[in-house]
Amino acid sequence: MADSAPISPGRRLREAWARGPIAIPGVFNPLVAKMAERLGFQAVYLSGGALSAGNGVPDIGLLTLTEFTQAAQLTAQATSLPLLCDADTGFGEALNVERTVRMFESAGVAGIHLEDQEMPKRCGHLSGKSVVSAEAMAAKIRAAVAAKTDKDFVVIARTDAKGVYGFDDAVKRAKMYLDAGADGIFPEAMESREEFERFANALPGSVLLANMTEFGKSPNLDVTALGSMGYRLILFPLTAFRAAMKAAENTLRDLAANGVQTASIPNMQTRAELYDLLGYTGYEQRDRTYFGG
Repeated sequence: MADSAPISPGRRLREAWARGPIAIPGVFNPLVAKMAERLGFQAVYLSGGALSAGNGVPDIGLLTLTEFTQAAQLTAQATSLPLLCDADTGFGEALNVERTVRMFESAGVAGIHLEDQEMPKRCGHLSGKSVVSAEAMAAKIRAAVAAKTDKDFVVIARTDAKGVYGFDDAVKRAKMYLDAGADGIFPEAMESREEFERFANALPGSVLLANMTEFGKSPNLDVTALGSMGYRLILFPLTAFRAAMKAAENTLRDLAANGVQTASIPNMQTRAELYDLLGYTGYEQRDRTYFGG
């Protein structure tokens, strides 16, 4: 009997959120994705903010679709976990979104989220944002859904309207985006526990994503609390990135001051730990086998 077809990344993400609310950490390189898998997470996330910052630029839409999908492909290849990706505004209008979906899907990711900001976009937790019309965003969602070759590829609509036109407009837009075919809704920059709860109550039964980024407008709530409200996907997009950057800063400061790294060594991942995470021994063993060793 022929082997059954492999389960697609999108299907694995859907199955994960169906089992209960899931914490989805942002992974800023493929090795961190491997680490997240080893630690028991059920999905991982590629943040546009982390990708931009890692390339030394702010999160204002400067990186291209190619740069996003190249990073996505390398990350997806490093882990068996489903990868959800930030696709900013879709890198253009509705026809551009068709290509965006095809490229992310070809990269092996589970799904993307698209936002309704105008270009130049801004971090969702900063003031001064502007949003496109709800009709223009709905057109992008319809284009994204039409472009899928895997019916389980996930398309989540993010709305930044709460910070521009208010809570009620964000809810109205969310309903329009669901009607256009979005699989879920990402309400950005809710400012209190009560707002998260009200939003979930306004969209009963919908797949909802909560963004638990640090130092923003939203309170830092835990997965259990958000799950009880109805949120299924809980993003921690920059948590590991921020911690890693602070550790790098402290290490470099100590090195600059003392001319030696010995004080920082107890805080480092060891060579053995790194090689274990990389599966280094397996590479060596396969290499010897190929040469008949």
